[in-house]
Amino acid sequence: MQFSVRCVWLLAVAAFYGGAVQVRAAEKPNVLLILVDDLKPTLGCYGEEQAKTPNLDRLAARGMRFELAYCNQAVCAPSRFNLMLGSHSTSTGLYGLGTRLREHVPDAVTLPQHFATHGYRTESLGKVFHIGHGNEGDPQSFSVPHFHDKVIEYADPASTEGGKLTREEAYFTNQKLGQIRSLPRGAAFESPDVPDATYADGRVAEETIKRLQAAKARRDREGTPFFIASGYARPHLPFSAPKKYWDLYDPAKLPQPKTDGPPVNAPRIANKTNSELANYFPVPPSGIVDETLARQLIHGYFAGVSYVDAQIGKVLDAVDRLDLADDTIVVLWGDHGWHLGDHGLWTKHTNYEQANRIPLIIAGPGVNAGASTRQLAETVDLYPTLAELAGLPGPAGPQAIDGRSLVPVLRDPATRVRDHAYHMFPRKVLGRAIRTERYRLVEWRKVGGEPSDAEIELYDYETDPQELRNHANDRPEVVVQLRQMLAAYPAPLPQGGKPGRRSDEKQK
Repeated sequence: MQFSVRCVWLLAVAAFYGGAVQVRAAEKPNVLLILVDDLKPTLGCYGEEQAKTPNLDRLAARGMRFELAYCNQAVCAPSRFNLMLGSHSTSTGLYGLGTRLREHVPDAVTLPQHFATHGYRTESLGKVFHIGHGNEGDPQSFSVPHFHDKVIEYADPASTEGGKLTREEAYFTNQKLGQIRSLPRGAAFESPDVPDATYADGRVAEETIKRLQAAKARRDREGTPFFIASGYARPHLPFSAPKKYWDLYDPAKLPQPKTDGPPVNAPRIANKTNSELANYFPVPPSGIVDETLARQLIHGYFAGVSYVDAQIGKVLDAVDRLDLADDTIVVLWGDHGWHLGDHGLWTKHTNYEQANRIPLIIAGPGVNAGASTRQLAETVDLYPTLAELAGLPGPAGPQAIDGRSLVPVLRDPATRVRDHAYHMFPRKVLGRAIRTERYRLVEWRKVGGEPSDAEIELYDYETDPQELRNHANDRPEVVVQLRQMLAAYPAPLPQGGKPGRRSDEKQK
């Protein structure tokens, strides 16, 4: 009898503490942040009929898709700073690829740091912070060393000059070689018949799955929630993807650019050269792309999207297999868009729609599943959004926090927390933009310059979705209204928060 009573008592104690552990786990959801380089909304769930993206489509079916999400600067390193700091580039002066975060904002508290401060184990794999062009990432943001892999990578010997280091490989591995542009160019695309893990994204997916397995065991054992940032390189150039992903597409059926030149009346400064693309053969040094090459590049971009979709699918399968889906927030974020020949442009580095609109999908506890919203969203919104979803205090800096929490929208997609998005791109002068649901205004002027000296663009996406004409002279009342919105923002800081190097269209 005593033995039976003792057993019942032990079982009750075990049930109590087991329940306590389960409650503790439920209080702090895990976070899986998936970052994809150069990914525009070329996905089935965003209405791109030709895209073969079943895994990201099923993530969208589990969560909420933001139809009008925008990066804050259409280039890799600054866009990732926007994400990690919750700050606009104009609030920090971090505009360039080689700008080192801690040299300019040494006391900044990044998104993963904020989670680590509140009891999370934070880890990163692949392309999270930009590494290359003199940038080393940010070890302070993570609990363990970063799992680094390649961005520029070839499997076919014909893609390089006899295996020589290419100029883009040198840029992305911080080689100190003097005149890097004297190095040979690598291929813009390749399609060898190789396994997925031949390329970095396959290896990053495999390692992410291992980290999820370890994190699950740690959480079951210790109750420690995880924040894992898993970053993928494709569809960034070169379009290196296994043959089976190229074979998914008939290039004759892929969408072709609807415009081949700049908008009518657009200022010259709004456009750019295709200098990044010209670092790869067979692109002519001029960067001018003919129709045959355009079809190959578009095919390569779609193949890269399907390749990365498959790798992310393996990670999502692991989330389900490990029974993590119900208490893990999963975010899919593209760092910026990409021009695929529209306006005669390739890559990013502009203030046009194709360079700035991004895919943003959020799934997990607290999210209205299977929904979409036309709430305008910015990259900087993710920091306060994830903090609130996880039940953490909101970010408090010391850097400027420009983002707004999207949690009210995640609960009700009809809710509105902002009426416009803000983004910018720097050239010899700064191009700052306001994007409402209907319009985009871009104001180009020097930092500290007179408003009367500005060059203005205005695009109407209700009547002119392809940006065929700059309507600034036709709609003066709209220009005045949107410039008033822009004037409400703090004065932009120069590069690095002080006079110095500028960013330009040669960035990657």
